[in-house]
Amino acid sequence: MIVGTLAGLLVQWSGVPEETVDDIVKWVKPVGDIFLRMVFMMVIPLIVTGLMLGISDLGDLKKVGRVGMVTLIFSLVITSISVFIGIAMTAIFRPGDGLSVVDRAQLIERFGASTAAVAGNANAVTQKSIGDILVSLVPKNPLEDMVNAFNPNYTGGGLLAVMFFAVIAGIALSRADGERTKTFKRFLEGLYDMVMEVIKLAMQLAPFGVAALLFTLTAKMGFGIFGVLLKYVLVVIVSLALHQFGTYALVLKFIGRMSPAYFFRNVREVMLTAFSTSSSNATLPTAIRVAHNNLKLPRDISNFVLTVGSTANQNGTALYEGVTILFLAQCFGIHLEISQQIFVVLIAILSGIGTAGVPGGSLPVIMVILVSVGIPAEGIAIIYGVDRILDMCRTTANVTGDLVATVVATRYCEPESMPQFEAP
Repeated sequence: MIVGTLAGLLVQWSGVPEETVDDIVKWVKPVGDIFLRMVFMMVIPLIVTGLMLGISDLGDLKKVGRVGMVTLIFSLVITSISVFIGIAMTAIFRPGDGLSVVDRAQLIERFGASTAAVAGNANAVTQKSIGDILVSLVPKNPLEDMVNAFNPNYTGGGLLAVMFFAVIAGIALSRADGERTKTFKRFLEGLYDMVMEVIKLAMQLAPFGVAALLFTLTAKMGFGIFGVLLKYVLVVIVSLALHQFGTYALVLKFIGRMSPAYFFRNVREVMLTAFSTSSSNATLPTAIRVAHNNLKLPRDISNFVLTVGSTANQNGTALYEGVTILFLAQCFGIHLEISQQIFVVLIAILSGIGTAGVPGGSLPVIMVILVSVGIPAEGIAIIYGVDRILDMCRTTANVTGDLVATVVATRYCEPESMPQFEAP
């Protein structure tokens, strides 16, 4: 991370022509892309096998329901806390008040063209009713949803539909005759083990892939954009840090009964992977491996909670969306009534459950909320330039939250499986 960032900044600050920077990036970028693709290509088989095995290993459907209910309640409560932290910080420090009319116009001019695709995705979101969204979660053709799981323009259920299919298949596997399905279950176990081996191979490329990803980011963008948006960036990062090391630590200590120091020491690899890839889905394989090997959490619960959580527990993203909406309202001098602020809070909480776990997955949702509360849609261009840095930070909070949820679910649903660790 350090090598890639410093090398990128060195190129950015060296004064070489932009064409030369583009040529360098063309050679370095494929290294990071190959690393990401090797991880992404295992996400679908991992979700299918992980959820099916996790639910079938849980066995009792009451236990499946209990784990699911604990995970859902955790997600709603912890996401609500994260949104209130972000909105409180934004209301106190008011980062958007310092943006001048000239700076706003320059940012919109610079990044306005880049937001066209985001606008298209936002239009697709607004055209779907709640009923349509619920129906799309039940896949008519699971293979179609698997193929389009990472397609931002796909209007079907996508990754959530794949998860629904895997959950139903896992429930069916747990209810079917064990003698007749043991061969199929052994096949799933073999496929799961094979997937984990491929992931281990991919992680050997991680040092090079992470360096290439961060080099590409800093060489192309640098930190000049922070001159105008530094206050906004700091509010988001400090809010995420308070949530990451404050809220999670309290939940771990008093609800999960696990030492926060023990937890954070053992999940460093997951946090670094999330930060560098900006994707909860790409980090899922590493999170599952760390939960098993480092935290010593049971496979059945961790497979289920982490797989569902990679898309359905995006509390860092919810915090970011709440801060961003209020920030852009401040930038345009728009006063949001209490009812509108409550609407922003509720939408941010709900959008934290199901936002695509891929880089930039929250931008269409933000654009939808902007239009809903009367903020110009082109305002998304103001934060577009720094979104990737903040995406890295909020993804780290998202995946850490998934691991905390796994600890809580284990404590309440399978306390005898909680690992014995050193005292705090």
